Amino acid sequence: MQRRRTRQVSVGNVKIGGDAPISVQSMLNTKTVDVEGSIRQIESLKAVGCDLIRLAVPDEASCAAFGEIVRHTGLPLIADVHYSYRLAHLALDNGAKKIRINPGNMTDFSSIKALAQRMSDMGVPVRVGVNGGSLDDRFKGMDEARALCESALECANVFENAGLKDIVVAIKASDTLVNIEANRMIASLCDYPLHIGVTEAGTLRTGLIKSAIGISTLLGEGIGDTLRVSLSADVTEETLAGRKILQTLGLLKNAVEVVSCPTCARTEIDVEGLANKIELMTAGISKPLKISVLGCPLNGIGEGENSDIGIAGGKDKSVLMLDGKVRKTVTNDVLFAEFKALLDLKTKQV
Repeated sequence: MQRRRTRQVSVGNVKIGGDAPISVQSMLNTKTVDVEGSIRQIESLKAVGCDLIRLAVPDEASCAAFGEIVRHTGLPLIADVHYSYRLAHLALDNGAKKIRINPGNMTDFSSIKALAQRMSDMGVPVRVGVNGGSLDDRFKGMDEARALCESALECANVFENAGLKDIVVAIKASDTLVNIEANRMIASLCDYPLHIGVTEAGTLRTGLIKSAIGISTLLGEGIGDTLRVSLSADVTEETLAGRKILQTLGLLKNAVEVVSCPTCARTEIDVEGLANKIELMTAGISKPLKISVLGCPLNGIGEGENSDIGIAGGKDKSVLMLDGKVRKTVTNDVLFAEFKALLDLKTKQV
């Protein structure tokens, strides 16, 4: 698929747009003033391959805590700012590598010039993020997709005219089809890199379906430079889902794929538990590996022949395969440890 050509911006050492890989983002759901809790959540996101992490900065205390978190993680962190340009300046003081503002609640565009010039001098990009649920009253009553586009472009143009060229645009709606229409529209109107996702997508079950449809449809059309899967769930699930969408579309080559069977009456091991454990453990590995976890020898051996590492489970013993061939049969009490040893061996080879 041919990606839409966009300008490129840098968020610390992570590039968005141009020919850069599509990055996966998430946002902490800890209170930013909880420095230790926020750092723990950042480490969890790093472990599953998250590229960029956003934190809310609703007040001065949060801005100060943001600076502490930056110093302890060393990551390029994004400050999510609403209502106050002063907080955006404080976030810059405390090491923010990108500022997200919502023109739906930051309507005093006269304050943008000073912020834009400072961000330009610092090499910090802005994300103009418009959500369907927080549109400025001036745009309500219009076709929603067009209203989202007009609001985003109006604000982005003010930043650009004030001297800031490093701009990312995100327009999101909770209605997946409106979301797709709006992003198609804005992709045809500008060369800004686009942050895509379905906002307020819902619980893990509903949110995954809505996000997979909304995000993959756009990516399939070459639209999207960075993404977030928004879920009412553990934040690591957002990154896991985002990476899986990219991998399934062939846009993320260096990642581990875990396939597993739906189980049946022949199943004698905990396929779901084992597959989930392996998927989490391997999520941060940047290697093109395929791992199969099957609950019986009937399909397990055959699937293992197409995998780098395979497990064909049995009642008391299971078969481990490496590079498509049977490696050994082990008792189930040591199955995971033996699997991990093969994984360590394989990751050193690839």
